[in-house]
Amino acid sequence: MSRPASSNPPGRPPLRRGALTPTLIVVAVAVVGFIFFANVWTDVLWYQQLGFFEVYVRENLARIITFLIGFALMFTAVFYAIRIAYHARPVYAPDAESRDNLNRYQAQLEPVRRVVMVGLPVLFGLFAGSAAASQWQKVLLFFNQEQFGQTDPQFGLDISFYLMTLPFLGFLTGFFISIAVVAGIAGILTHYLYGSIRLMERGIFTSRAAQIHLAVTGAFFLLLLGANFWLDSYATVQSSNPGRWAGALYTDVNAVIPTKAILAVAAGLVAILFIVAAVIGRWRLPVIGTAMLIITAILAGGVYPWVIQQFQVRPSEQTLENKFIERNISMTRAAYGLDKVKASAYEATTTATTGALAKDAQTTANIRLLDPNLVSSAFGQLEQYRPYYQFPKSLNVDRYTVDGKVQDTVIAVRELNADGVTAGQQTWVNRHTVYTHGYGVVAAKGNKFTADGKPDFLLSGIPSNGVLGDDTSYQPRIYFGENTLDYSIVGAPAGAPHREQDRPASKDAAVDTQYTFDGNGGPHVGNWLNRILYSIKFQSSDLLLSDGVNEKSQILYDRTPRERVEKLAPYLTVDGNAYPAVVDGRVKWIVDGYTTSQYFPYSQQQQLQNATADSQTTAGRTVALPNSSVNYIRNSVKATVDAYDGSVTLYAWDDQDPILKSWQKIFPSTIKPYTEMSGQLMSHVRYPEDLFKVQRELLGRYHVTNAETFYKNSDAWSVPNDPTVTDPVKQPPFYMSLQMPDQDKTAFQLTSSFIPQVVNGNARNILYGFLAADSDAGDVKGVKAESYGQLRLLQLPTNTQVPGPGQAQNKFNSDPEVSRELNLLRQGASDVLNGNLLTLPVGGGLLYVQPVYLKSTGETSYPTLQRVLVAFGDKVGFAATLDEALDELFGGDSGATAGDSANNGQTPTTPGTTPPAPGLADAKAELKAALDEANKAIQDGQAALAKGDFAGYGAQQTKLSEALKKAIDAETRLGVTPAPITTPSPSPTATPSP
Repeated sequence: MSRPASSNPPGRPPLRRGALTPTLIVVAVAVVGFIFFANVWTDVLWYQQLGFFEVYVRENLARIITFLIGFALMFTAVFYAIRIAYHARPVYAPDAESRDNLNRYQAQLEPVRRVVMVGLPVLFGLFAGSAAASQWQKVLLFFNQEQFGQTDPQFGLDISFYLMTLPFLGFLTGFFISIAVVAGIAGILTHYLYGSIRLMERGIFTSRAAQIHLAVTGAFFLLLLGANFWLDSYATVQSSNPGRWAGALYTDVNAVIPTKAILAVAAGLVAILFIVAAVIGRWRLPVIGTAMLIITAILAGGVYPWVIQQFQVRPSEQTLENKFIERNISMTRAAYGLDKVKASAYEATTTATTGALAKDAQTTANIRLLDPNLVSSAFGQLEQYRPYYQFPKSLNVDRYTVDGKVQDTVIAVRELNADGVTAGQQTWVNRHTVYTHGYGVVAAKGNKFTADGKPDFLLSGIPSNGVLGDDTSYQPRIYFGENTLDYSIVGAPAGAPHREQDRPASKDAAVDTQYTFDGNGGPHVGNWLNRILYSIKFQSSDLLLSDGVNEKSQILYDRTPRERVEKLAPYLTVDGNAYPAVVDGRVKWIVDGYTTSQYFPYSQQQQLQNATADSQTTAGRTVALPNSSVNYIRNSVKATVDAYDGSVTLYAWDDQDPILKSWQKIFPSTIKPYTEMSGQLMSHVRYPEDLFKVQRELLGRYHVTNAETFYKNSDAWSVPNDPTVTDPVKQPPFYMSLQMPDQDKTAFQLTSSFIPQVVNGNARNILYGFLAADSDAGDVKGVKAESYGQLRLLQLPTNTQVPGPGQAQNKFNSDPEVSRELNLLRQGASDVLNGNLLTLPVGGGLLYVQPVYLKSTGETSYPTLQRVLVAFGDKVGFAATLDEALDELFGGDSGATAGDSANNGQTPTTPGTTPPAPGLADAKAELKAALDEANKAIQDGQAALAKGDFAGYGAQQTKLSEALKKAIDAETRLGVTPAPITTPSPSPTATPSP
């Protein structure tokens, strides 16, 4: 017996199969697996450190379980569809041509047939499992749902059915339909490939086994389609109807819903015909039934509703839709919390009479003159101290009790700015172990400024000091903030030298102090395993090798307040503006969280990003909400994030919200009742901005509760554009202390105004409404003030002539006296900046107040408050102080005073009186004459300069200086601290501003 010839030359050992490829595969799998493990384990450490491990476990268990179920269902269906079709293959093909073609395909597939028969189901299973896992919130809400105790007006079902049951059932039917389609296609292709289905000259040949297989699959698909039709009838009450009214309208109720039921029954009957065909082997009936179902779907589902809409509803739309419009109004107002709006008529006057503000002394004394969007650079220049600190673009408005009185406050924290370190110092050690935190809170009175226009600070400096406390009364270090984006390594053993840059020892000290974090702010990276895992997570070998990491080190990351709340409460939509407050000796970021839904019946959809966009979001001062639609929203959670250690606490603010109750069942230990909130924390809770923006957007139409008027859209409102910016963007709402007409004392409120609806960019800019949300929650531990959250709407007569914000700004810009004084302020290479335009319902009408800032063009310049503009009706006042401006506006005596809160520290006057000033009229006349002379000197100087007459230009500059001295002298006699005005030096190249 002969041996087979060897492929190796004689004398050489046989070749072994190379081990390199399997080794590389194993190594690659191990590396990928370890990277995956690193990301998972670091997440575990992060959630455990914060005490929210329950959220991580339950969320991921829900994702994993739904993934596995989705994977198993799709894999099983596709696998058995292919397997059954393969085993049902015929032994012989009926003709040679078909046999040759099939044999060729089968021969090519045979070497990998087993891999394909398993690999395809796995691939489709992975896609299906991923799609199922993304729906984990619907699954959990369905199994943990809470009743609303309110029913829809069409079917009489509890609202929870639409928000928690119907979305889950819709997901199930859609998922099973996709399984039926994919498995059916896989079975048909397999049958065709192996000859059970063949295209022949006489038609399509189908084997008996293939017929049964396809019949069962078709019946399953039709049953699911019928279920989908049935669920669609309930979904009509959730329809958005673009350009019309949400919910089931006349055509839906009288045509769509009945036909959906008919189609559901018809689909079930055709499914039975498919089963019968599988038994008896006759396909005529199911084919006819399918054709009839398609025709019925076209006629009943499309043509019939169109006919009803066009020929019955359209000619009598207002009458037939009246009931359904009422449903839309009622359910929309309930879904957005507008059903509790307290609306009242406000017969606003436009006549400014002497003493008109006497009853509003509390409100006028608290008018906020510091614009939080303009004074950030002032805070920076006056309070930054070091380049590695920074303040946000827009500061926040809060209130604090000072000397027993509530004081509106503009507040910010001095955050870390690692990019402020010079390029040569941008090392890993400096960025991650030395420059780790900001320092201190800076707060200024909202209604007071110093003599030279600077903020009047309540808390400032390094170390912190002021009437709100000092470094001993609160923890000033800011490790977590809105602009703290990079990770830091902090902590050290007791007795080890400090290495974290802390703060300047004093304002002008050359040597800064050092500090070591001693809280519990992040996972520990003292052991080598954690160091390796975090080195992989942040792709940093320095983290692994640096001596800046020791056995007590912690790593701080995910440091912005919104980011932390979003990760710990993934079911919440988080407000775009977190704000800081000094609470119980700590700096706390307060974050508002919303539970939302897009499934509330008959409620109008709102696109969150569009509804909350204004001049603040477009300028990047606040974060825009996600681009998603909702038709239900509640401010269900108030969260706090400690600025020192990053600890997060969630409080159930709206504890009656059924969606929040459901999530509390899912994550029972993560949300505390609001009754555990301290009194200090309660005193800093405020009505959230984004919720207010959504509500005011809807209230533009839904302040109307009469269906006929609503149908005509004859009383629709719009939010006015911000007149202080050039782009047509909505005016933001403003926080201020304000006493509404039906209140007996001032309250911290969030306010906005309304003008007639803007159509094609055109609208009369007159005021139709004014909205205020009470933001005072009280200062008693665990007790929420009953008035908190009350929305008050002042409705002005539709024939009103009260100017809107745009008209008020235009009056300011076009008033000759104002223009002349502003031109004077612009001398000396300075810019005049208009602050936020506030609207206040006082004096029986609407008062507009706008601070005016002066800013030089130097690199280190910052705006200083120099003048105040006020308007009431068609009259305008302009002076260096609010008191003077109001007195000028209201005929010499406004009847109220802002006191020393806005009078540059001067002695306050009693409401209803004016300070004694001998020769007041003469001084005013001299001031006016001096300003006229100054204006003429400017004009003559421009004319001389245009002719090249530099001597004449210099003479006019001398006259201008003399006129300004006279104006300053007159202002001094009037009891007003004059604003600093710099005249330009005569120069051939200098052209005075017009």
